[in-house]
Amino acid sequence: MMNKLLQSSSFKRISIFVVIAIIIYAMKSMINLILLTFIFAFLMDRLVQFIEQKIPLNRKLIVVISYACIVGLLSYGLVMYLPMIAGEIRDLIKQLTAFYTSKHDNIVLNYVVRRIEEIQISSYLEQGFTFIFKYFTDISKIGLQILLALLLSLFFLLEKPRLIEFTKKFKKSKIASIYEEVEFFARKFVATFGKVIEAQLIIAVVNCILTTISLWLLDFPQLGGLSIMIFLLGLIPVAGVIISLIPLVIIAYSIGGLMKVLYVGIAIAIIHGIEAYILNPNLMSSKTNLPVFYTFIVLIFSEHFFGVWGLIVGIPVFVFLLDVLEVTETKKPS
Repeated sequence: MMNKLLQSSSFKRISIFVVIAIIIYAMKSMINLILLTFIFAFLMDRLVQFIEQKIPLNRKLIVVISYACIVGLLSYGLVMYLPMIAGEIRDLIKQLTAFYTSKHDNIVLNYVVRRIEEIQISSYLEQGFTFIFKYFTDISKIGLQILLALLLSLFFLLEKPRLIEFTKKFKKSKIASIYEEVEFFARKFVATFGKVIEAQLIIAVVNCILTTISLWLLDFPQLGGLSIMIFLLGLIPVAGVIISLIPLVIIAYSIGGLMKVLYVGIAIAIIHGIEAYILNPNLMSSKTNLPVFYTFIVLIFSEHFFGVWGLIVGIPVFVFLLDVLEVTETKKPS
């Protein structure tokens, strides 16, 4: 019985998966570079494929032009708008701090503030700002990782056909059985993780645009800082909407009272409805239609083990595991 278990394909697949997981965990200091390289390569490859269908040009030329345009736009945006957005974020933090420290005529708000003080949320805020300060003081390291990720993804796309041909040689090598299992996991990973990340990015962009337009119509200040906050939080499934709603409600109350809060709530509800009933069904597969409880559990554990990255990649990794385990959604009988 034991020999049959050890020789079974399922045991071999699970063993190789565990080894891969251990190797990735041992390389956790490089997780930023690994994830950024994969995300850049996947998204740019999709862009290149889309352009190839529309414009019949040499693939390498399309890759070079695409990267040149993306890097050029990012550089221009950083030089022109980064100081302005940094100022808006600073003003936004001051506004939120002023709301928290000032007294309010509303009994409910005063009660909420007192409860916040009782649970010593200020200490958590202090830790959070310390983390953010440390994160941005390490900006040179982050910039280097992004640059390396862009270069690696560029070289990957330029030599993609050659890389595929070279990698296929392992099928006839002495580690062919291991290669087949690694290839299986790689295909599943690209088909689930990559596509879910792509869908999350599209949803975050659409949510950011719609929410920013709504806030502009409601005469909100610091739209640049708010739009960046909304976009980044939009990368977090489900929880991002709830988290972003808290500062928006505070600002709405500060500039227009309860009526402005009501307008913001209605706008966010409409945008969330567009995401839930239009974007998600069209962009996400049925396997990503997780119950909210599962979503929050995955986010809590992934944030604990992987930090900020866990909030963004936790759901895609969980969906990848569901796909590997062949956990499919049961179709209701018609």
